[in-house]
Amino acid sequence: MAGDRLGMLALPARRRPIRSDPWIAMPASSSTPRFSVPILVLIVFMPFAGGFFLSYVYRSVNAVIAPQLAVDLGLSPADLGFLTSVYFMTFAASQLPLGVLLDRFGPRRVQAYLLFCAAAGAFIFAVGSDFTAVAIGRAIIGFGVCGGLMASFKAITLWFPPRSWPLVNGCFLTMGGLGAMAATVPLELVLNVIGWREVFALMAGLTVIAGGMILISVPERDDAPAPAPVGDQIKGYATIFTDRRFWSIVPCTVAAMATNFAVQGLWAGPWLRDVAGLDRQGVAEYLFVLTVAMMVGSTVNGMVAVWLERRGIPLIATIIMLLLCYLTAQACLVLQIAPLSLLPWIGFGFFSNGTVLSYPLLNRLFPLAFSGRVSTAINVLGFGMAFILQYGIGAIIDLWPSTVDGYAAPGYLYALGAVWLVQVAGFLWFLVTWFGLSWRGVSTRDLASEAR
Repeated sequence: MAGDRLGMLALPARRRPIRSDPWIAMPASSSTPRFSVPILVLIVFMPFAGGFFLSYVYRSVNAVIAPQLAVDLGLSPADLGFLTSVYFMTFAASQLPLGVLLDRFGPRRVQAYLLFCAAAGAFIFAVGSDFTAVAIGRAIIGFGVCGGLMASFKAITLWFPPRSWPLVNGCFLTMGGLGAMAATVPLELVLNVIGWREVFALMAGLTVIAGGMILISVPERDDAPAPAPVGDQIKGYATIFTDRRFWSIVPCTVAAMATNFAVQGLWAGPWLRDVAGLDRQGVAEYLFVLTVAMMVGSTVNGMVAVWLERRGIPLIATIIMLLLCYLTAQACLVLQIAPLSLLPWIGFGFFSNGTVLSYPLLNRLFPLAFSGRVSTAINVLGFGMAFILQYGIGAIIDLWPSTVDGYAAPGYLYALGAVWLVQVAGFLWFLVTWFGLSWRGVSTRDLASEAR
């Protein structure tokens, strides 16, 4: 009976699952024992982590420099939302071809050359004199860092055993948290010395270094499966996008991811200024705590997922638990429960990356050769939604007249309330799709075995 209850949390199974590739049945690194785990951390994990760190700085920097951007370029809330969210638009548009490139050429070369593009975008942003120029620079940055997470997840699936993926992915996301952390109090201190243009010029140089380190340090896996023809790789997306297990969990995953990107990447800073009434230093300190919570949560959530799986709790159960906690933290913000308290923001950050566990969950259900495309299929939806939400929040805030020091507080409350409802709808979709399968007689025991 208990087993069936746990099984009810698993993802829907196919009668003939596509997990037939022999590569999925063995640890990803078992056939290449040339490197110990500490060496892999040094030559694979850390170089990719450097690029991912910078991608999070790029993603989060506008939350701190938004007031300066608005003044220097004369931006409205909608303009500011679009300028920041165009990063997500090009990021999302790049995801499907990125998956094919990752599965065909490997994460090393793809990620390195993309980072060089990001450096060019950062330089354009630094020297841009009007809204159009900086928007073009921001768009190129979004394209250039589009592989920061997916190329790294691809490298992890190639070199680390499948059971370690949730933990390694969680540790990797911690590096993104460090990047977001760098874009708070440390960035505010730097801005007291140099301007935002100089900051972006410096980041352009660091991005070139990060791309070079990946080319120099990361090895190629010679015994990885030979890539299929490009046409077959593109057809692989049809397999992914027609899998009912994919569509059961992805809506709530992408809604939660997009909310995190939209709020933490831009609107948390203006919210703390206009709703909570904090000064610039207070905003930076709250954002610092938010990103620390996100960083710690990424690691802890991965560790908890591994620990629970070893005790028979399906990974999907952990995802649901984390999503509910995340929604609760947002409800506290929308309803203004303890509006000056750090606790809702700590909860927001700690649980914000919980649904990223959907990446290793879905990757287990497909052959290893599909891993890049599975991750980018999730990403194109998640970052596309982030573009919509980040711009949409600004458009809603713009419905209220601006105040002397910023934007009207009710606009923020209605905007985040609408975003919260989108996430609840995604969560209910998951429940309805799974229980619909259960009512049609799908065995909960089969469901449990597939989710594990």
